[in-house]
Amino acid sequence: MAMVGLFWIAEGDVYVGAKPSGLAAGVRLTPEGVVALGDKQSGLWPWEDVRALTVENAPVKSLKRQVGALVDMALTVGLGGGDEAPTMTVRITDVQGADHELTVYTAAATGYSPVEHDLSLDLLAQLTRGAGTLLTMLAAMAEWGRRREGGTPRAADREALLREWLGAGA
Repeated sequence: MAMVGLFWIAEGDVYVGAKPSGLAAGVRLTPEGVVALGDKQSGLWPWEDVRALTVENAPVKSLKRQVGALVDMALTVGLGGGDEAPTMTVRITDVQGADHELTVYTAAATGYSPVEHDLSLDLLAQLTRGAGTLLTMLAAMAEWGRRREGGTPRAADREALLREWLGAGA
């Protein structure tokens, strides 16, 4: 399992945000479409019905955010505070122009790097440009996940992977 940009890749499965556990909310990207997971959301949006796919409210790294995350962690652990993970919104726009909002948990405690964030949004946009593009990109991501041993790659390696996957869909 590994985080690359806004994605969590576990073996051959590709998720936006953190991989959900139990009844937690999540979104999985499959060759068939966008799948909403969790107790409070469910559904499948076939790719041919998806006109736009984006993520909103993704925490982007900054010094202020990193210090705030450390303070929050200290308060949570030290004072017995709550353990609510931050969430992001996955927005799907369908062929009728309707927007569907799904919740996912972030996988990056102190936020995503600005470069990874932007490359991830580019990748999501490319997934909606046609079956050939999305199947090639998802296959490349899933194959990497199946081959991957160990944890999350370093930042430069994650950025290189996102660029590689974007190139696979071009």
